[in-house]
Amino acid sequence: MPEKIITGILYSLKCIKMKTALVLGGGGFIGSHLSKRLKKEGFWVRSVDIKKEPDFFKKENICNEYLSLDLRDKKQASLAMLAPNQSSLEDNGFDEVYQLAADMGGAGYIFSGENDFDVMSNSAAINLNICDLAIKFNVKKIFYSSSACIYPAHNQTDPDNPNCEESSAYPANPDSEYGWEKLFSERLYFSAMRNKNLNVRVARYHNVYGPYSSWNNGKEKAPAAICRKVIESNDEIEIWGSGKQTRSFLYIEDALDATTAFLRQDNYKEVINIGSVEMVSINELVDIACGVENKNLIKKHIDGPLGVMGRNSDNKIINKELNWYPKYSLKEGLQHTYNWILSKY
Repeated sequence: MPEKIITGILYSLKCIKMKTALVLGGGGFIGSHLSKRLKKEGFWVRSVDIKKEPDFFKKENICNEYLSLDLRDKKQASLAMLAPNQSSLEDNGFDEVYQLAADMGGAGYIFSGENDFDVMSNSAAINLNICDLAIKFNVKKIFYSSSACIYPAHNQTDPDNPNCEESSAYPANPDSEYGWEKLFSERLYFSAMRNKNLNVRVARYHNVYGPYSSWNNGKEKAPAAICRKVIESNDEIEIWGSGKQTRSFLYIEDALDATTAFLRQDNYKEVINIGSVEMVSINELVDIACGVENKNLIKKHIDGPLGVMGRNSDNKIINKELNWYPKYSLKEGLQHTYNWILSKY
């Protein structure tokens, strides 16, 4: 028997014995960390992203298989969804699917207004395809990553007292087209649960950060952007707005803990926040970043995209239902992030 056939048979047998996981948007920040975590847990992991496989994936043994596919295209999305041990649609598909793929970025990308059509059309096309295929390919469980950006802008005008309780999402009034698309896709997945028995969990991420995140390409979020600015400066640092706007930030390892725990439990199936309650102003975030190398920088406030004035995760439900609490303080997580970005210089 030819060697390639023998190898294929052994490969298939191995996959049958192993649990399988699919990470869509796997080449991104959260997706790469999640792929690596799942592989360490013993899953056979496929990571899928529109971009080519990042160099560090092979070096760090991130996943078992990486596919560069455009999930906006139904045929390409179908290739992603076919599990390695699935010979027909009647067979069970992936044990766990994580749908993280989206057209997104930080405030400079989301709130400029220049990317609204791409953000909405690209992400909506991806979710319409993936939701439909998850049903057809009989996946066992699927996680959809929504966002705190779905919360009404009028509930986040007070930087000291924002309201991001899960039930406050309606009447809907997101602060961006990105938030509107996320809200639409939440309803898409929940309708699939009601009408098609899709076993889905939906969570709203609140500013997840850490190493391997975007930090210098225009799509970076506040923690990485602030770290970069502090590293590059010895006198002053530019901050968009007054710096009094508030946010909470969740370190990547905590986000992974909450995500996998939520998908794997069967008691709570409503939408849930995944975030930190350690709320700080952007000025305070700068001070924490400066503290890593004991820098003393002058804050220069300039005009720029801001988003809402206040946002903080409401964790009452996740505390109660999952007994989950973040392990990393903002100071600890930001130091890891800062040092990783510093290593790039």
